[in-house]
Amino acid sequence: MRPRKDDEAFVDVLDVLLRDGAVLRADVIVSVAEIPLVGIKLTAAIAGMETMTEYGLFEEWDASRRNAAVSRRQYARSKPDQDRPTFDELGVGTSHKGADERDDATK
Repeated sequence: MRPRKDDEAFVDVLDVLLRDGAVLRADVIVSVAEIPLVGIKLTAAIAGMETMTEYGLFEEWDASRRNAAVSRRQYARSKPDQDRPTFDELGVGTSHKGADERDDATK
């Protein structure tokens, strides 16, 4: 029996890794003449960001990224550029109801 490449199997493995995650741990000791010189302890977590934050990993990073995004958004609203229209003028974040009336009014 020859091994075959199955794209669906790779997608399934990737799906499980991102959804559930995996933790890899390794301890390495470098020694010369049976005298330990260097010890290395490695831990790697592989998962999707949602899973990582669910388990408390990257909590600080996630909070700082969200705070930075909020402050950028607040800064953009407090000092809009004079050359560019604001998000409200463009209708960003609003429903499509009334968009045709708004377009007709600007023509």
